[in-house]
Amino acid sequence: MGAVVQGSPAWLPPARNLERFLSSAVALSFRISSTEMDSTGQNNLKRNKSEKKLLRKQIKARNTLMRHEGIECVSHTTQNLVVANGGLGNGVNRHQLLRLVEECGLVEALLMPPNKPYSVVKYGSTEEAKKAYDTLNGKEITLKDSDQNVTLYVNFVEKVHWEDIIPIRLPPGLMMVEELVSPEEEQRMLESIDWTENEGIQNAQKSLKHRRVKHFGYEFRYDSNNIDKDKPLPGGLPEICSTLLEKCLKQGYIKHKPDQLTINQYEPGQGIPPHIDTHSAFEDEITSLSLGAEIVMDFKHPDGRTVAVMLPQRSLLVMTGESRYLWTHGITPRKFDIVHASEQQKVGSVTPDVGDLTLNRRGTRTSFTFRKVRRSPCNCIYPSVCDSQQGHQREEAPTYHDSETEPLKLEQAYVHKVYEEIATHFSSTRHSPWPKIVEFLRTLPKGSIVADVGCGNGKYLGINKDLYMIGCDRSQNLVDICGEKKFQAFVCDALSVPVRNSSCDACISIAVIHHFSTAERRLAAVRELARLLRPGGKALIYVWAMEQEYNKQKSKYLKEKRASKGKEEEINTDIAWGLFCDQMHDNGSQDSACSDRVLNDSKDKGGNAKQVINSKLPVHTNRTSFCSQDVLVPWHLKGGTNKKGVCVKALQLPASSKELQEFSPIFHRYYHVFCEGELEAACKTLDCIRIQKSYYDQGNWCVVLEKQ
Repeated sequence: MGAVVQGSPAWLPPARNLERFLSSAVALSFRISSTEMDSTGQNNLKRNKSEKKLLRKQIKARNTLMRHEGIECVSHTTQNLVVANGGLGNGVNRHQLLRLVEECGLVEALLMPPNKPYSVVKYGSTEEAKKAYDTLNGKEITLKDSDQNVTLYVNFVEKVHWEDIIPIRLPPGLMMVEELVSPEEEQRMLESIDWTENEGIQNAQKSLKHRRVKHFGYEFRYDSNNIDKDKPLPGGLPEICSTLLEKCLKQGYIKHKPDQLTINQYEPGQGIPPHIDTHSAFEDEITSLSLGAEIVMDFKHPDGRTVAVMLPQRSLLVMTGESRYLWTHGITPRKFDIVHASEQQKVGSVTPDVGDLTLNRRGTRTSFTFRKVRRSPCNCIYPSVCDSQQGHQREEAPTYHDSETEPLKLEQAYVHKVYEEIATHFSSTRHSPWPKIVEFLRTLPKGSIVADVGCGNGKYLGINKDLYMIGCDRSQNLVDICGEKKFQAFVCDALSVPVRNSSCDACISIAVIHHFSTAERRLAAVRELARLLRPGGKALIYVWAMEQEYNKQKSKYLKEKRASKGKEEEINTDIAWGLFCDQMHDNGSQDSACSDRVLNDSKDKGGNAKQVINSKLPVHTNRTSFCSQDVLVPWHLKGGTNKKGVCVKALQLPASSKELQEFSPIFHRYYHVFCEGELEAACKTLDCIRIQKSYYDQGNWCVVLEKQ
């Protein structure tokens, strides 16, 4: 029997096993200690990785701000912070951000430029700014009215300065009347509309692609942009409108009792293309009552001036004179409007005051638009836009006035010169033909003569060997590339193609017309295509769409934003930011109110950045939805290939250095992105053509035209 040690606990192992037991216990203790140490080390490692990732993104944001905005971040503590990803362009609401930054101290100013993905906050002391820097850096927030998250990246800046904004005047002849009807009257008017009724009157009620619409008195024909004055609709105007119209006549808001009414219903995200109500169809006064929700309507003068006008709920808009006959008006399709945050600025023009702007989520708006049918030709003082005075001379060569000088300069700087510089790199990215364009070319009869107006590098010139195709482009370098491919191409302007009238069986214009900077020049480009076509000939036109998300499907342009893993939270260094100024043009005698409120004093902001700022156009953020129809879109010369095809070595240089700007330049191309229906509306103004087909194709609006 084994010896038993007296007085030992009952659980103590035999002596011969004691050593083994102690060794196991020590080993177990060591393993436990090692596990704890490993866990602590892994946590430290994860924390280090997280901190490094945050620092990397913070530096990237700093470099982007310097390179594209001229905002110089500093490493020492100041009272001023720039909050990347915390801007109106990211969908961040002023009230939401203000509550967040006020948790760290007294906020003296919060500046939020329109459509920009950053904001600037000024604290009362450096201690408060340091607290905000530590608290907000890397903080993820959920956007108000959305389930999307954004991560904030914060840097110190030395100076914050801005200029007083000159109020933007309303277009001449435009008047706003607030609270024309009471909430109870509003409710009764909305309830009187029966959108479900099965009317026996053909075309009196329509569900358009971008809104619902009903007509009373006379039907407005969207195919001809006019009415049939000999075919009034039975019933006249709804009885519920009588009291309202009598009130307007009594108060002097209108001079003539309307006999035509159009009711439009806009859901959030819907809109109407910029347009002028047909002169020959209606008299001077056009009034619109906004019910259900407020909205921002955009007015644009032919010379490029724009005014964003807030239409409050239950307000009446009255357009007469210049605002009715000369300025276009439209509603940009989006779900949020940029508006004034202060209550006293809830009506009239939206002044781009970065210290008083916020986002306003749209609701369902129903508009009652009243008009008086015109019984004689219009003899207004604006013949250039008057269909009564233009006659049928629409196929003549376009003529331009002195007002065209600025658009020509814009296109020269931001279209012609840019494509000359980027031709080789641009061509290397344009090698895959779009299927529906290929289909159009392959269905043309054998032996057809086809002109590709704006052919670029000629990627469509060799699609169908049975066609006789010629190309033309404004860029000499792109035409040279066509020549290297043995294609027939020459240099010319798309508004003046040196080809005889009616000599082409077909034409294509792919991604060209959106580079013209006025509605008149865009229409002239369509007219030139029609001139080239023989009767019965067809033209295919593609233009970039404002709606990059259509029928709940994102375009390829938006989808490619997340192509690189882990990039969705970062501020993309390929984003070129510019000072938003498209609502800040001078209004006649006043100087432009465009200011550099959030730009810092910097010895070297880069010539290209200065050029963009002076352009008075917003610089679009690549791979995002459009916030404005007239934008500058950045082109980064990746790989450093210059216009001569010489490869420039990409150097690892500071983002703010002149060397990097020299070796990796950013160019900005002007675009007018088209709203739904805008291209068709322009084409319908030409008597010599008819629209055979219109469709949406991966972020582009497209039409097939036939010459009459």
